[in-house]
Amino acid sequence: MKDRPLDSLFSRLGLAFVCFFRVVFDARAARSVRDALEDGASPKLMPPRTPAAESAAMRLLSILQREGRLVDFLQQDVTSFSDADVGAAARVVHDGCRKALHTHATIEPVRLEAEGARVTIEAAYDADRLRLLGDVKGSPPYAGVLRHRGWQAVRFAMPETVGVHDETVLAPAEVEVG
Repeated sequence: MKDRPLDSLFSRLGLAFVCFFRVVFDARAARSVRDALEDGASPKLMPPRTPAAESAAMRLLSILQREGRLVDFLQQDVTSFSDADVGAAARVVHDGCRKALHTHATIEPVRLEAEGARVTIEAAYDADRLRLLGDVKGSPPYAGVLRHRGWQAVRFAMPETVGVHDETVLAPAEVEVG
């Protein structure tokens, strides 16, 4: 927001409108404005910037909520529901989240062998790409059974945010009027 010029009257009116509601509904913003006006400095009204990685994670979680209602599903206590009801809900969540994932990322297996295949792990294995389970003794090479192929993102493209907003809001509350 800092790079946008405030030369026009409408730009300044828009900023004043946003500031008014932030001060009315956010005590922290009101204190910031009061302190800034007393000090003669400009107030810090915008939500704090989140680090890029955290911002991307928030956007991903927001997309999974929007497309698949993942947060709704995970926040719901499903212990009182029947297995059939949970399964039906999980199918809807799965379809939406899978669509979102395929839209924004390309995911491939770390290992190409089928799960259950016998594999040999050489001495120079990458611990980020392979976790050894079970009774690991001695030094490589190790022989074992592939229990999970692993996943790696070969493409990850999150949409850029437009304007300034609170990235911690994963989904706004929805009110049906009328």
